[in-house]
Amino acid sequence: MIRQWGLVFVLTCCAATASAQGMGGATKQVPRASSKSGIGLPSPQVHALDAAAASGVTHSDVHGGTKANKYILEMTGHGVAVIDFDNDGWRDLFFVNGTRLNASVAAPHKLYRNLAGTRFEDVTEKSGLVNRGWGQGVCAGDVDNDGLVDLLITYYGYNILYRNQGEGRFEDITRRSGLPVSGRQWTTGCSMIDYDRDGLLDLFVSSYVGFELQQAAAPGSSPFCFWKGLAVFCGPKGFPTGRNALYRNLGGKFAEVSKQAGILVSGLRYGLGVAAADYDNDGWPDIYVACDSTPGILYRNNRDGTFTDVAVESGSAYGGSGQEMGSMGVAAGDYNNDGRTDIVKTNFMNETSTLYKNLGDWFFDDATYEAGLGLHTKVVGWGVEFLDFDQDGWKDIFMANGHIYPELDSAKTDEAYRQPKILYWNLRNGAFRDVTKADSALMKPNSSRGLATADFDGDGTLEVAVSNINEPPSLYRLDVHRGNAILVELIGTKSNRAAIGARITVEADGLRQIGDVRSGSSFASQPDFRVHFGTGKASVADQVAILWPSGTRQVLTNVEVNQWIKVKEGVGIVERHKFIARPAARY
Repeated sequence: MIRQWGLVFVLTCCAATASAQGMGGATKQVPRASSKSGIGLPSPQVHALDAAAASGVTHSDVHGGTKANKYILEMTGHGVAVIDFDNDGWRDLFFVNGTRLNASVAAPHKLYRNLAGTRFEDVTEKSGLVNRGWGQGVCAGDVDNDGLVDLLITYYGYNILYRNQGEGRFEDITRRSGLPVSGRQWTTGCSMIDYDRDGLLDLFVSSYVGFELQQAAAPGSSPFCFWKGLAVFCGPKGFPTGRNALYRNLGGKFAEVSKQAGILVSGLRYGLGVAAADYDNDGWPDIYVACDSTPGILYRNNRDGTFTDVAVESGSAYGGSGQEMGSMGVAAGDYNNDGRTDIVKTNFMNETSTLYKNLGDWFFDDATYEAGLGLHTKVVGWGVEFLDFDQDGWKDIFMANGHIYPELDSAKTDEAYRQPKILYWNLRNGAFRDVTKADSALMKPNSSRGLATADFDGDGTLEVAVSNINEPPSLYRLDVHRGNAILVELIGTKSNRAAIGARITVEADGLRQIGDVRSGSSFASQPDFRVHFGTGKASVADQVAILWPSGTRQVLTNVEVNQWIKVKEGVGIVERHKFIARPAARY
């Protein structure tokens, strides 16, 4: 919400400039619990299992140093994507990979084919998905509307657009699509959005800092190159701003429209995570960018081919006291079921995560402490998603964490390089409770980065894929007593084929929920295009309403749940798949 913050902004900015550290904001936040989190509602007993190794997801992530990072380029790590690249109905996994300083060959990206929910098969070799260096993030969509999902992989250098050719093969079409194939841009998060609603997916990418490896300063060479008395890599403070970009799809070619579309904002902005969603319920996609150590960006879609950054006016640029935050990941979702899309961000050490409650009319209120997300200040947050793990109709939150300085492993400080995940349960009163059990697999520490959710085994519940820097990934199954659910997948006809930007509203047992089909989210990652809704005890959804990107509204009534439905624009349900019964939850 708008406050009288002008003086606070100035003081915070000045303090940040003088801070003798390169990462995060200058203000140390105090952990504080919420009285709402202490209500007498019993917590669900969640049994978390990391099934990655048993499922065949065993490669090791490679990015930067294992004992020390010399340059900031080594710290970001990678995203993960959930896609169905072969259209067999089972969600596959794609992990971005990177390289090390002075490495002769970059580590391969990894594409895993889902073998009917039982195991994953590494099919990278024949896929054509070649790593060209310092890979960062990934987002997905169908850029040519041919029914096959395509991939955009972001890099330090230039990004690669891959067209899905079918039969497990991808083709690099970057050059012939008119996208840059040279330079040293450092892009991280991305999203395929149809910002002008012409039925063709456009490309948005966020940019971190202006960085030249050959000119980079050594650890300890300036006040921005220390942490806890340790000489560490420099930045991001002291580096030039990143440059976000928007490319319009002209039908086979892309044209950069960043300047005329209002994407180039003034001042320092170190962009990382991206969450595109309809934040004002007008049917047009807006874009939020989480920025490290600088104000966040909220691009309002003006519906005329341009955007305006309204983050400051809306109350979503800074923390609750007007401070800059070291923001990494971001997710969009309606956590309080009021019909408006809220924003959750992960932040740096000595900061809480941030929850912006959408009040409507382009006003957001920092509800972090009220909602019980002000407990943890000793983690560095990255991937984050809203998910309804117990399927009661209320969105919970999963966060992946990990520090950026491997040097902490051998240093005598109160901070750890590898850190646990956090699972917050929605109490249905505007607050959350941390339900991460001490003996849970979620407590095994990693330095985690990207995160994406999907139902991989066909039982209707969401699993969580996490990328861990310089370690194998994690794939978490969350066993718990849970309600019913429905998965909704859309096929656009007038709209873009993947229906990215569509708004789905499900009404069941007196509860009304919304969810958007999204490209890009979390930290540099891609969630499942299918939208998941828990329905609690309700066995039938009274109504499933779809607002397509084309502006068409479609309503289905009396839809059975505990199934995955595929809905075609202008037609209706064209496929139904009952969920597969799995063994009962273990405690």
